[in-house]
Amino acid sequence: MYASREDIGYDFGDDSKVGSKPVKPNPNIDGGWAWMIVLSSFLVHILIMGSQMALGILNMEWLEEFNQSRGLTAWVSSLSMGITLIVGPFIGLFISMCGCRTTAIIGGILNALGWILSAYASNVHYLFLTFGVTAGIGSGMVYLPAVVMVGQYFQKRRALAQGLSTTGTGFGAFLMTALLKYLCTEFGWRNAMFIQGAISLNLCVCGALMRPLSPKDLREKYVVRSDSEENRAKALSHSTETIKSNGVLSEEPEKKEEAANEEVLGSVQHIEIGGKPGSGRSMYGLRILKTVSQLTVTVRKGFALWYSSYFGAASLFTNRVFVAFIIWALFAYSSFVIPFIHLPEIVKQYNLSRQDNVFPLTSIIAIVHIFGKVILGIISDLPCISTWNVFLMANFTLVTCILTLPLMQTYVGLAVVCALIGFSSGYFSLMPVVTEDLVGTKHLANAYGIIICANGISALFGPPFAGWIYDITQKYDFSFYIAGLLYMVGIIFLLIQPCIQKKQPREKSTEEAQV
Repeated sequence: MYASREDIGYDFGDDSKVGSKPVKPNPNIDGGWAWMIVLSSFLVHILIMGSQMALGILNMEWLEEFNQSRGLTAWVSSLSMGITLIVGPFIGLFISMCGCRTTAIIGGILNALGWILSAYASNVHYLFLTFGVTAGIGSGMVYLPAVVMVGQYFQKRRALAQGLSTTGTGFGAFLMTALLKYLCTEFGWRNAMFIQGAISLNLCVCGALMRPLSPKDLREKYVVRSDSEENRAKALSHSTETIKSNGVLSEEPEKKEEAANEEVLGSVQHIEIGGKPGSGRSMYGLRILKTVSQLTVTVRKGFALWYSSYFGAASLFTNRVFVAFIIWALFAYSSFVIPFIHLPEIVKQYNLSRQDNVFPLTSIIAIVHIFGKVILGIISDLPCISTWNVFLMANFTLVTCILTLPLMQTYVGLAVVCALIGFSSGYFSLMPVVTEDLVGTKHLANAYGIIICANGISALFGPPFAGWIYDITQKYDFSFYIAGLLYMVGIIFLLIQPCIQKKQPREKSTEEAQV
């Protein structure tokens, strides 16, 4: 159906500097420090996504503490999960301006602050602000850089690298569920959140490990990609000419602007060197001017890239398959989040607490989720396998499980369905790979920011909707059925658009041949 960008005839010209000469790749691409990036991303997924998957434990504590409805209380978890993802496009702007490392360190501090402030909550609405908004924004500022950096450092083994790093979600859900249960039992939920806030400061260490690649290294990565795919060069040259003819994303104005800025900075540096010893104040003022000039250049370049990705003639939204991908993301994530938030309540409703205490259903999802991500990543990296087809098959399996889960009222039945949910949801590791195939590495941060923003909207409204349906019907069945049907609509969009996108170039070429 679909394999990569050249199959649908779409590109942003980010690989325009393709040369015919063989270039020796950076040893850190697909090796070396790249594996430290995977470790950093793995720890980020444990501390952020794993913690969010374990929020069902705190959700029950909040229900008992504040005596609010399930629908209202579920908004705390949904805000945290949703805002983590919704802020993606704006975090893309931060990354363009400040880089992944700085963005992640600031996010780690903000996330820890949100957890610590939440320990002093007096009502659910206080948690909306501290845990939902503050911790959520901090999580988003760490999560997106962690995914983007893995995409930058890997080329040949992208799916496997993303799979290994995102298994942190499964490990984290398993570890954080046990940790939060223990902390809440021994110290109470308030102290548990305070301790978790201290643990979250390790996100700053993860951010410090995100050493950026130089522009030269990124260009070498593009050349390696073009050498391995002969057909890509023709598509690239065509798309680059089209973009430059429209006057958008052309590199000439950027080069002229950079040259002008370098002249200003060079003149400042020349004055600093040739200044007299007595002109201390002037030297200090010139240093400030130099710093401000450099910061201005960085901010303008970052904003220009961010703006062109969303609103330029080469906007991401001109790619129909990418738009279909966004529509799918709007419905997909809630179907995965709802079981994590409401499974503890379902277990309690079916009087299965004794079996669930021995081996929690959420832990079954988490453990199998680990294997699902790695196995699907390995399969997708095989040369004879299409990543897109693996992605679609996993989605079909997951939506089937979501629709089947309400029919299971025994622990064994629920455990089997939860295991299948865990394995099929391993497709999350393929999302950055599919996104990069659609838009290229240069636009990965902004494009993936849009995708996780759509996921965030889904996560934001999914669990409260399930809680609201329960408050009306006293059952969770309809919540799963409606979520599953909406999810199926998203999958249908993914099936239709690639076929339409492929058909149009063929029709165009037929018309040209007739002329």
